[in-house]
Amino acid sequence: MKTNLTSQIKLDRVDRRYYSPRNELEFAALTREEKIYTRIFESVDDGSEYLARHIAEEIEKCVALKGECVIALGAGRSTHAVYSKLIAMCHRGEVSFKHVIVFNISEFFPLTPDGPSTLRRLKNVLLDHIDIPQLNIHSIDPAITREDMYDYCKEYERKIADCGGIDLTVCEIGPGGSLAFNEPGSLSTSLCRLVLINAEVRHNVQAAYKCDSSPATAITLGMGNLLASNRIMCMAWGENSAEVVEQVIEGPVTDNIPASFLQLHNHARMVLDLSAADNLTRISHPWKVTSCEWTPKLIRRAIVWLCKQTGKPILKLTDKDYTDWGLGELVALYGSAYNVNIKVFNELQHTITGWPGGKPDADDSSRPERAKPYPKRVIVFSPHPDDDVISMGGTLKRLVDQGHEVHVAYETSGNIAVGDEDMMRYFMMMDKIAPEFGFANEEYLKLSLAVKEFVGSKKSSSDMDTPQIREIKTMIRQAEAAIACNYIGVKPENVHFLRLPFYETGTIRKGDLTEKDVDIVKQLLEKVRPHQIFVAGDLADPHGTHRICTDAVLAAVDELKGEPWLKECRIWMYRGAWAEWEIDHIEMAVPISPEELRFKRNSILKHQSQMENAPFLGNDDRLFWQRAEERNRATAKLYEELGLASYEAMEAFVEYHPI
Repeated sequence: MKTNLTSQIKLDRVDRRYYSPRNELEFAALTREEKIYTRIFESVDDGSEYLARHIAEEIEKCVALKGECVIALGAGRSTHAVYSKLIAMCHRGEVSFKHVIVFNISEFFPLTPDGPSTLRRLKNVLLDHIDIPQLNIHSIDPAITREDMYDYCKEYERKIADCGGIDLTVCEIGPGGSLAFNEPGSLSTSLCRLVLINAEVRHNVQAAYKCDSSPATAITLGMGNLLASNRIMCMAWGENSAEVVEQVIEGPVTDNIPASFLQLHNHARMVLDLSAADNLTRISHPWKVTSCEWTPKLIRRAIVWLCKQTGKPILKLTDKDYTDWGLGELVALYGSAYNVNIKVFNELQHTITGWPGGKPDADDSSRPERAKPYPKRVIVFSPHPDDDVISMGGTLKRLVDQGHEVHVAYETSGNIAVGDEDMMRYFMMMDKIAPEFGFANEEYLKLSLAVKEFVGSKKSSSDMDTPQIREIKTMIRQAEAAIACNYIGVKPENVHFLRLPFYETGTIRKGDLTEKDVDIVKQLLEKVRPHQIFVAGDLADPHGTHRICTDAVLAAVDELKGEPWLKECRIWMYRGAWAEWEIDHIEMAVPISPEELRFKRNSILKHQSQMENAPFLGNDDRLFWQRAEERNRATAKLYEELGLASYEAMEAFVEYHPI
């Protein structure tokens, strides 16, 4: 079973010479916008192999020079693949840690036996599997108190100094461009200290360490300590990191992005996979730094960029515009600006369709979807019980109104996103009507009392809901989803609540995707045999549920790929909750009128428990309906600025081709 197919999604192929140039001269030209020495690899595995080799070389060099090597190690998730490579190298005799001294970069405070610990994690992923003497491992003393904190931090720094300082720091870029627990606002001169951990990082800690709560504070080496290292090897993997990676490597040095201080270090090295490097100039706008191999998507991206720079729509771009902004290659390739303009204009025009399921009896040669078969069987997979309407509510309504057999499959219960206050509203109502409708029996009264006691007096912020409460919250979300589907016109028998097991832990942290999850999805696919599938493409979802849900669908598709009906099925990926598709990737854009946009908003508002107190809004404090409307309007506005038809809003989709 393939459980990580989302990690292999490549929206376009990047020319290898952009990220792996053939010589130093090419490398210097390509990286002239980059202020940190950066290497990019096609996969995490390749990048981790490169880092492990360089760490081993640094150990060998330091041991040969002075008899030991002092390394400061981070325990972030991105480092684990590197540590796995080092373990394998150690077992093969390619590197030895007998003369390595390790200092833990940071540790949670206070440490508890069942709470998260970076040292415990380091031991699990590296230190317990290599030949390092235990006496050479240094970390924060769990017995330290707040009263002794300042002196202890100074003593930790003295231990490093007594070892001759740090030869090598190995770390990852964290949320917001943090290094270790040096979060935005940390100064370049900051030293070892106690710091507060922000809410987003604490949530990430709970997911990464699979714990129910995270300490609010930690002890960390400061930016001054890390920058004092002789060498620094820093890494970032995945689409989630792309935006901050660009700011760290190409942006200004600022304490708002602590990792940007690496620009001040003479021997800092950044290692990325292609997804994390996606926003760097040589990957996203390679024409600025080199001559290009012009693929259709790269041409589209370049023309959209040129329109933004000049403030012109596509069909008004001139030869001079292309030349002035470094795109003269395209004019030479196509003969004139007009030829390039009309090519890109037509491509974008052909992405627009008011018939997302295909227009019956129409010429579909330039349409994103096939005319036949009609009507189609369609499954919309929704990770949570509102992602369908948030991300593609307008398209969902179109599919229903245009006569297709539409199924909506809610993959998780979403019960942890229901607040206690929202649940108690229902109990207050039921308590009032129970005598009137004859269900004020002993069993109901006992349940009502137990829920009120648990929520009112016994429950702390870190407590898991009881199974009964989780079931009640599940019912609330299912009822809201059913009402929204009814409002749109989806038949009740076509609404499916899959309740994938990986989600049902009762806590923010989720389980791993298993065969049980995939089998549930497979059963639905085999039952419906759809002609169209819509799945979440929000791979940057900060909480991971969207990615796991999409992995479940893609794994099921992979296992069924020999089925004749699946060969005729198209899979479309939507976004909307966390980000929107870039225009160079959009393959289907569905216009939404003002009335349809209001209808979409109303369908989102049917999910009442998620309106004002949805707990997982991420860094964006807008409510989901507000995000959806603004992103849909922004997509339509971009099409309009490029000289295409003017619409109120648009929902965008990218086709997934099974690997």
